[in-house]
Amino acid sequence: MKPRYVFNVISIIIVYSALTFYIGWNSWVWMHSAFGLEEKWLYGFIVGLISYSYIIGQFIKKIPLFKMVGSYWFGLLQYAILILPLSNLLALTLILTGLSPSSVVNWLGGVVFLFFIFLFIYGMYNAYSPVVKTFSVVIPKQIGERKQLHIAMASDMHFGRLSGIRHVRRLVREMNALKPDIILLPGDIIDDDPVPFTQKRMGDVMKDLSAPLGVYGVLGNHEYYGGGIPKFLQEMERIGITILMDQVIKINDSFYLAGRKDKTDRQRLPIKTLLKDVDPSLPMIMMDHQPSEITQAQENHVDLLLSGHTHRGQMAPNHLITKRMFENDWGYLQKGQLHSIVSSGFGFWGPPLRIGSRSEIIQIQVTFLNTDEILEAGDK
Repeated sequence: MKPRYVFNVISIIIVYSALTFYIGWNSWVWMHSAFGLEEKWLYGFIVGLISYSYIIGQFIKKIPLFKMVGSYWFGLLQYAILILPLSNLLALTLILTGLSPSSVVNWLGGVVFLFFIFLFIYGMYNAYSPVVKTFSVVIPKQIGERKQLHIAMASDMHFGRLSGIRHVRRLVREMNALKPDIILLPGDIIDDDPVPFTQKRMGDVMKDLSAPLGVYGVLGNHEYYGGGIPKFLQEMERIGITILMDQVIKINDSFYLAGRKDKTDRQRLPIKTLLKDVDPSLPMIMMDHQPSEITQAQENHVDLLLSGHTHRGQMAPNHLITKRMFENDWGYLQKGQLHSIVSSGFGFWGPPLRIGSRSEIIQIQVTFLNTDEILEAGDK
């Protein structure tokens, strides 16, 4: 291994361990003061085990408890880093005013603990209770008799250990209730490893997704991370979901549907190459998991670009980061003829928490206009 890589890994471990110690020390001070906890070495071992449980779970996959505990820890870690320094500063200020240190620690620690309980309950509700967001777009292209197309879309389900069988049932129930013409799934259908998806027979539930024009998806970065793409593709084929991998198909002889490989794949085709043989007079709908090439899509006559990946940061204030990373990190953006729609996702990565974002399904009502209708609309 390169020395620079080793240095970076060691640096990350040191910083991460220091943060873990800081969180563990704060909670120890409170529990020792409020409840008389004495076994500090045992307590330290438990905190250390929990903080590294996600990494342990990556190696000991037969014990899913490690990864599940580690996922919740990541949520605790983020908000502890934000909240504990403020609580420490407040505690110091109160003590300097003459209040009893033990009273300050006991009461302030209790308030912080209750705040975390509320945060987790609220975040889990947002993660497991999807809403339906609706968009309407107009594409000024003639496609014969069809005047409208009703699309149901869901991205970033991350089906696996925590986004489990009940969340799959929610997806199927909510999507089918929309009665869409076509269902599109732009990436991260599973959470890395396809084994939990197949073991829990989630595909047997997901195959009930129903739309007259079919169900289509693309790969996301997490399908690549899991290293089980062949097994995943086999399962999708079994349940009747077509995964497009740098492919363009014509649907109902009316419009094109393109599906890109994820940006993770170094072999994926440029948009220009992928679309070189299509008829630009027909509507072009494209799925691209990461909304990182909106300009390229617009320049190559894509009419509707559907993406996910960002989770809208999943846990605030992470959305401030995604807004800087992507031209459209969530919701709707029009750029020339292109309509870009990015979903915050139906599932979640890591902790089953959503703060400042919500699990969602997208429905899109597309209206097609011919030349005469466009002129009439302009006159009005």
